[in-house]
Parts: sequence; structure tokens; C-alpha cells
Amino acid sequence: MKRIVVLGAGESGAGAAVLAKKEGFDVFVSDMSKINDKYKKVLDDHGIQWEEGHHTEELILNADEIIKSPGIPEKAPMIQKLMAQGTHIISEIEFAGRYTHSKMICITGSNGKTTTTSLIYHIFKAAGYDAGLAGNIGRSLALQVAEDPHEYYIIELSSFQLDNMYDFRANIAILLNITPDHLDRYDFKFENYAAAKMRITQNQTAEDSFIYWNDDPVIKEELKKYDIKAVACPFSELKEEGSIAYIEEGQYKLEFPTPFNMEQEELSLTGKHNIYNSLAAGLASNITGIKKEIIRKSLSDFPGVEHRLEKVCDVRGVHYVNDSKATNVDACWYALESMKTPVVLILGGKDKGNDYNEIKELVKQKCSGLVYLGADNAKLHANFDELGIPVRDTHSMKECVEACYEMARPGDTVLLSPCCASFDLFKNMEDRGEQFKTLVRSL
Repeated sequence: MKRIVVLGAGESGAGAAVLAKKEGFDVFVSDMSKINDKYKKVLDDHGIQWEEGHHTEELILNADEIIKSPGIPEKAPMIQKLMAQGTHIISEIEFAGRYTHSKMICITGSNGKTTTTSLIYHIFKAAGYDAGLAGNIGRSLALQVAEDPHEYYIIELSSFQLDNMYDFRANIAILLNITPDHLDRYDFKFENYAAAKMRITQNQTAEDSFIYWNDDPVIKEELKKYDIKAVACPFSELKEEGSIAYIEEGQYKLEFPTPFNMEQEELSLTGKHNIYNSLAAGLASNITGIKKEIIRKSLSDFPGVEHRLEKVCDVRGVHYVNDSKATNVDACWYALESMKTPVVLILGGKDKGNDYNEIKELVKQKCSGLVYLGADNAKLHANFDELGIPVRDTHSMKECVEACYEMARPGDTVLLSPCCASFDLFKNMEDRGEQFKTLVRSL
């Protein structure tokens, strides 16, 4: 009996363990942190051995294969030991892909992937398709394959998940953009991160489709290095040579595989970045064969994604917007670009090697105030104080919301779009967004 050890017992790890057990492997789960009670119950219900708070080497180094949580970096001591002895390390998605023949619609990109994934899922469900939501959002792909299989899976993939994928094949691969992110995990080399994103195209055949943003300079350069077999489906904001999806004279248009158009004004998602998300989602749905009237209706009634430019409420004439999902500089750029009123911008958190020069000009144009929210705000002070915009320094969400309330004038927008990861002060970006919303609503 082959032995599989799962490192990390969150959503992906617990799901992978259940599938491995179902397929007859000897399974052991180890997590350096405390395991959530929900996942302990899943493991116990399936008779799977687990440990928490430490790694027992002799129970791990004897594995035939390791399934690693995407959150565990390659530099972790246990991963280094496993790599040194040549143990094969894969992701939960790679493992799940071995046990299903379902169609895989996979979405990656530095920004917009959650919105695009959710929008495609929304369209597929409206069309009555048997679809599961998986990857970075939704339920574990492995658990669904084991216990609740679907004909289609709509999967959001991070670069961390792609790193440990080898034989997995996306029937439709979507690459929205590549901008600097997570560089701390890639030896601070942007080319390593870009290569990870391009892995979404590996194993694609001439029967598959590759949807990508035609105007992304990094994607353009990367494409020269690969012999991609899939049908190329480039999209762009405006009609241009090569693009098969774009906006033209206020019309949202798809040329492939069947012509489709609707009024741009009817799209439920607003802002330039959301044009790209809507074009990519429309292409994926059109390629799958979903009826035009369903695509049209779904693009116009999609409610959006929590923590992504989410309107919270108005307090004394000030709009409060939760964009906690903006964990990199590019995401913040898009958020600022879509703002029509003066902005009190909340920045800060765990810096991942950010270059703030990209948003400085927009900050200068749009912001009436800056509120720094982090355990250490020194880098923010060094980058933005020179602009002469009023600044407040805070180290908790309570302090932050109070500072915003004092700074903002009627007609302003308070925007939480932090550019950074949340782990310095919060459990995760959802926790950051929820705290913001709760405190704003109690003003």
C-alpha cells in the first residue's frame, strides 16, 4: 500500500486526505499549526491519522508522495528535507485531477481571479450545468471528486497551487494578468513568479482553449517562450488586431466561437478591471456552449464578490468601500482608478516586496487622506509622506476606522485597499474586511 502524507490540514489538505483514503492509500496528515475543529472531524470521520502543532519526521519522511498545502513555502525545513531525499511533492489539485475526467475551467492571474471564477460559476449555475467551485475559493476539489463529483469544475488557481502541478490539464485556461506579487516566495525574482503563472497552460492540447489578456506586456513576452497547443483566445479592452473579445462603441463583443454582443452599460460589474473579468468569463461560457441569453442575463445580474470593491454603507455622506482582497499594488491601482470622488485610502499590512511607485501618481490625484494600518508602517511613511497628503498612523482596525471617520468629508469615499497581506494584524484578508465592515456599520 502506497503511503501518502498530507502536509497542512486546511480545506485543501483535509479534502486531499479523504480522497487518498478513498483511493486506498495509507494516509497521514501533519500540520505545524492547530487544526480547525471542522477539519479534525472530517479526518476522524474517515479514520485518518493526524497530528497538529509539530511534524514527526519519521512519520513524514517515509512517504511515497507528499501532498502539500499551497500556504507552505518551499523553504520550510520539512519540505527541504523531503526535496533533498527526492520525495515527489504535489498539490491537492494535481492529486484530485488524477481521479476525475470532468471538464476543468481554470483561472489564474495576479488580480481579478476570484471575481472571474465566481462570475463563470454564476453563469454555469444559471445555465443549469452541473458545476463545482474549487481551488482558492469554494470547497476542496479533492473532497468534491471523492464525495460530490461534478461534470465541470470552475477552479481559481494561485501561483502556489500551480507550482506543484505537473500532469494536471485545464480544458479552458484563463490568464488574466501577471503583475508583481508574492515575490517573497519567488526569491524576489519576478521571472520565477511569471513562470509559475504560465504553468496553467501545461498539458493543454489542440482541443483546449487558452484565454488571456492581449495587452499584458508580461504575458506577451512569456508567450514567446512556450509552444502552446491550445486554441488562443486573446481579449482586450478595445477592439484590436488578434483580439476575439473586446468593447467596441459601447458594445461588449465576443467573436468566438459564436458571435455575441450586449450593451456595455448592462454589465453588472463596473470599472476597467471588471471589463477584463467579464470578457474572460463570457469567452469561457461561450466556448462551453452556454446559450447567449443566459450569458447576457448572468453578466447583467452577477452580484459581485465579497471583499472586492464591496460597498459597505454611507455614514454622514461618506461612502465606505471594502476592498480587503487588494493584497498587492496592482489591485489597489485598479480600485483607485475606478473611484469618482476624493478618497481616504487605507494602506498597509504584511509587505510582500511591494513597489509603491506604481500607484503614487493615482494617490496624488485621487486621495484626500491616507491611513496606514499595519504592525510596521515605516515603508509606507517612506513612500507616501512626501506627497504632502494628510496621513494617520494606526495599528488596529478600531484606530483605523476612527481615523477615517475624522478625516473624511461628506462626498468622500473611504477605501480599504491595503496593497498588502493581512497576516501582521489579522487572521486573513476576510477577517480584515469583516472587522472593517462591522466597525463602519457601528459608526
